[in-house]
Amino acid sequence: MALARPNVGHVGLNVTDVDRSIGFYRQVFGFEVLAEGKEDGRRFAFLGTADRLVITLWQQAEDASDPSRAGLHHLSFQVDTVDEVRAAEATLRDLAVTFRYDGVVPHGEGADSGGIFFFDPDGIRLEIFAPSGAGAADAPTAGAPTCGFF
Repeated sequence: MALARPNVGHVGLNVTDVDRSIGFYRQVFGFEVLAEGKEDGRRFAFLGTADRLVITLWQQAEDASDPSRAGLHHLSFQVDTVDEVRAAEATLRDLAVTFRYDGVVPHGEGADSGGIFFFDPDGIRLEIFAPSGAGAADAPTAGAPTCGFF
């Protein structure tokens, strides 16, 4: 029997350095540390807001994310406006984060939704997007979703 319209509860990410990742996700997204495990060999952090767990970080990876392997393609965060996307972009540029495309781009040619596409410290692909306001820019890829093939 299929579940009736389930919602995503939280996303767990394997990272190489939980302290570095906590700093990144707090600076970029403003998440709070809701719980943390500091025992050697069992490092983890639960990040989110006062009322919602969003991401769990597990220090279990030895190497950066590898997009050629099966697993998470990218993690997307929705904000209300393109101005919020641009504010996040400024923060990310201050942190010298690697971007996939330059600036805010639409999800596809002619689409009004869009955002920024970048990588966390472990090479995990991330997106911050708004449902409208990105249509003035050209899509960086033709015939495919911008967020799909990078």
